[in-house]
Amino acid sequence: MDYKTPLSSFVNGTWEPDGVTFFIIEGLASLGEKKIIFFVILLLGYITILGGNSMIIFVALTDPKLNSPMYFFLYNLSFVDIVYTTTTIPQMLAGFLTDMNTISYPGCFFQMYFFVQLAVTGRSMLTVMAYDRYVAICNPLRYTAIMTRPVRLLLITGAWSFGTCCTLPAISMSLLRSYCGPNVVKHGWCDPSSVRRLVCGDTSVDGVVSFSSALFALLTTGVLILTSYVLIGVSILKMGVAQRLKAFGTCAAHLTVVFISYSSASFVRIIVSVLYAALTPFLNPMIYSLRNKELRESIIRTLGRFRPSAVLPRKDINTVS
Repeated sequence: MDYKTPLSSFVNGTWEPDGVTFFIIEGLASLGEKKIIFFVILLLGYITILGGNSMIIFVALTDPKLNSPMYFFLYNLSFVDIVYTTTTIPQMLAGFLTDMNTISYPGCFFQMYFFVQLAVTGRSMLTVMAYDRYVAICNPLRYTAIMTRPVRLLLITGAWSFGTCCTLPAISMSLLRSYCGPNVVKHGWCDPSSVRRLVCGDTSVDGVVSFSSALFALLTTGVLILTSYVLIGVSILKMGVAQRLKAFGTCAAHLTVVFISYSSASFVRIIVSVLYAALTPFLNPMIYSLRNKELRESIIRTLGRFRPSAVLPRKDINTVS
């Protein structure tokens, strides 16, 4: 197969591959015999992600006590985490069990788009949740009047739209490029920067657009979250000790998730980036469950409904009193 043939072209207004129709994902191939260990770790982590986040979605939708806007945003974040990890982890698991992990040309770009889009959408969700905490703490009397269902739906739509707008330009440019051999992606999935190295020609503009989009997404969401918490901090300083503790308790879980998400975003090594991709979705259910009493009690009640009823011993009707 001639790997120097460009991978794509437009024929009669439609996209068609010219030569190579797949990429080889080689990011974790160097692990050798250790692959089975990472397979088990990643599989257990993925099961935990699915189970924990699915539980949050289920209890938030079925427990009438969890009807506040905070839980509405939380189960939307859990949904994003499930889809986000599902774009990459199943294929990585399959790659551990095969000698050569391949992905089709269109499949690679679908994976690339959804991975980046959902990563940005997840941070947008954290931004929306920061605004929700700001309203709850700084305007408690108007909280329910401000965070109405239409407003909540508008905020969620905005989060998804922001993720799409930040993702489409760079991914579209990558899709329209021609690619030369070898078609080996030096990453655990179709990472944009790794795929860009396979382009035939100069990719400096692509790199600038990709970097600018990522920087814009990180700075925009980061500044908005920081602004929300600065305003929350100013409001907390005016409260009594008991109110401060209560206010901090409502923000602790969210702050923890934000810190983990943004502090680990700079990881670039393949194995670390694989762990990072699963880290926040893995920890979210644990953090929110441990730090949130209402959610923790709701999960316990939900699990209790699935336990078989204890069989009471029958009284001996012949017992003489």
